[in-house]
Amino acid sequence: MSTTTDPYDPKVFFDGLVAHGLIVPTTVLGTFGRGAKFEEVVNRFTDLVNKIAEDDGAELVAFPPVMDRKIMEKVHYLETFPHLCGSIHSFYGNGMEALKLAQRANDGEDWGDMLKPTELVMNPAACYPVYPTMTGTLPEGGRLITTMNWVFRHEPSLEPTRLQSFRMREFIRFGKPDEVLPWRDMWLQRGLDLLRSLELPANSDVATDPFFGRGGVMRAASQKEQKLKFEVLVPVISSEHPTAVCSFNYHQDHFGSTFDIRTADGEIAHTACMGFGMERITMALFKTHGFDTAQWPVAVRKLLWP
Repeated sequence: MSTTTDPYDPKVFFDGLVAHGLIVPTTVLGTFGRGAKFEEVVNRFTDLVNKIAEDDGAELVAFPPVMDRKIMEKVHYLETFPHLCGSIHSFYGNGMEALKLAQRANDGEDWGDMLKPTELVMNPAACYPVYPTMTGTLPEGGRLITTMNWVFRHEPSLEPTRLQSFRMREFIRFGKPDEVLPWRDMWLQRGLDLLRSLELPANSDVATDPFFGRGGVMRAASQKEQKLKFEVLVPVISSEHPTAVCSFNYHQDHFGSTFDIRTADGEIAHTACMGFGMERITMALFKTHGFDTAQWPVAVRKLLWP
């Protein structure tokens, strides 16, 4: 990335975040530390989401940033997103092998082949650990779960909004199609209204997931044709290609059939989820309103610091 006069130059934006103590750079692309003011905005936005959704009756569940490897296998993640997955490996050898491992590391040699997979993988989506816990019959009217989790996607990039590890605040709806789909569409409008109330230049559009390979092209086309996924977009590092800061997904009966989740009348449940990308929304706010929160528009400050 070269420095230009483009107001959306990603390097200029990244350097500005660093200069104002909002993020702390690291040596690995797609990762950075978060400063106190950055975290304050994340927390303020979380409080605002909680306030908007307080009457929805969502059940809060918290999971670690890792999950059972079998979940990733069961949802066929490696067929659709093998390029994004993160598998956790560890050492299982004896004392002599441990010495060899340490020596390789000390000599700057590759030592990854001496590790073996554990039962865990990095969580690729905040909603994934929820589905196995819902196996069985839902109550009448279905269920609504909310969670906030660290998510991992192997996408090393110089682009500041494309992180390998980030937080998603999600709501997941379980029920009949005529309960789930209207809920997804309601949150699409609610999310758009929320971001616009923060004076972000937000717009929504039909979207697709980053499926892998030739088969992924067909999957993406089908997803787009059925309008299963929408995103809300805000210009952060590009005016022509705005950044997706939240998504709204209708899974039909995919997770219901995979994990045997049924409605009160015995039918396979449908599911939908919506998620706010906490780092991306926070960066969108700094990009739009400037690095000094004290100088943000009065109406925006009043919403985030009531």
